[in-house]
Amino acid sequence: MSLRPDDPVRRSESRFEGAGSTLLFRRAWLAADPRRLLILVHGFGEHSGRYDELGAWFARRGHAVHAYDQRGHGRSAGPRAYVERFDVFLDDLEAFIQRTSEEHPGLDRTVIGHSMGGLVLLALACERDPALGRVVTSGAALCPSSQLSAWTLTLARILMRVLPRLRLDSGIDPEGLSRDPGVVTRYVEDPLVDTHITLSLAVGMMETAQRILHAGGELTLPLLMLHGEADALCLPQGSRSFFSDLPPGAARDASELHIYPELRHEIFNEPEREKVFSDILGWIDAGDQGGA
Repeated sequence: MSLRPDDPVRRSESRFEGAGSTLLFRRAWLAADPRRLLILVHGFGEHSGRYDELGAWFARRGHAVHAYDQRGHGRSAGPRAYVERFDVFLDDLEAFIQRTSEEHPGLDRTVIGHSMGGLVLLALACERDPALGRVVTSGAALCPSSQLSAWTLTLARILMRVLPRLRLDSGIDPEGLSRDPGVVTRYVEDPLVDTHITLSLAVGMMETAQRILHAGGELTLPLLMLHGEADALCLPQGSRSFFSDLPPGAARDASELHIYPELRHEIFNEPEREKVFSDILGWIDAGDQGGA
């Protein structure tokens, strides 16, 4: 546990067992007396360390913020950018929710998932029954700009049977992440960022996105969907489509969709990021006041 002299946020780093006893790296930003639990799930090819500003911002406002490096990413174990089946990511998130909930009993739980992390979170929320209060997505990977045609996906599935760990360039354009040149430079120079993807993970992501895109009718939790209008990596129509399928009822009434003009894929790393942070906090506060 570390405490910076000029910052009241307590930071910690450790590891926990994900699915199949795989050791996953985790980090936390902790308020002295937290009133809520906030869990962060990062996107493809990156790691939890890129969320330090967001984690510290919420910790200063009374949250216990926890994040982990997904398997095959950052400082976690596992072959790089590879999973045998995509649902293992859901298993890991379930394990992390349980672990952090045990560490902070009684606290309201919200999970924020960015990009592929948003896809993992939505799949978990729609297909299982996670012990959560709310879910938040940022640039959810429901409609990637590199959508495979039906025949290409079929061919990829066939090839995956013999070469599941074949590494390919993901084609991510760093300029599409943020309008802040410093963010782009740090991303390119970050040794823990890996822009390659295995065939197994690529197919798993595409299949899951196709399955979840129209699964909004299965969601029973309040949802805040955030997306940059200028996101060329995961298109905003994916969030619009999912949100339009939310069923009527209390969860739908408590849910919101925010599309930010001009913002690119990483809205948490855009110049307007504090406005985005404030929107999340305001939505959570409103839910508490309304009993969501």
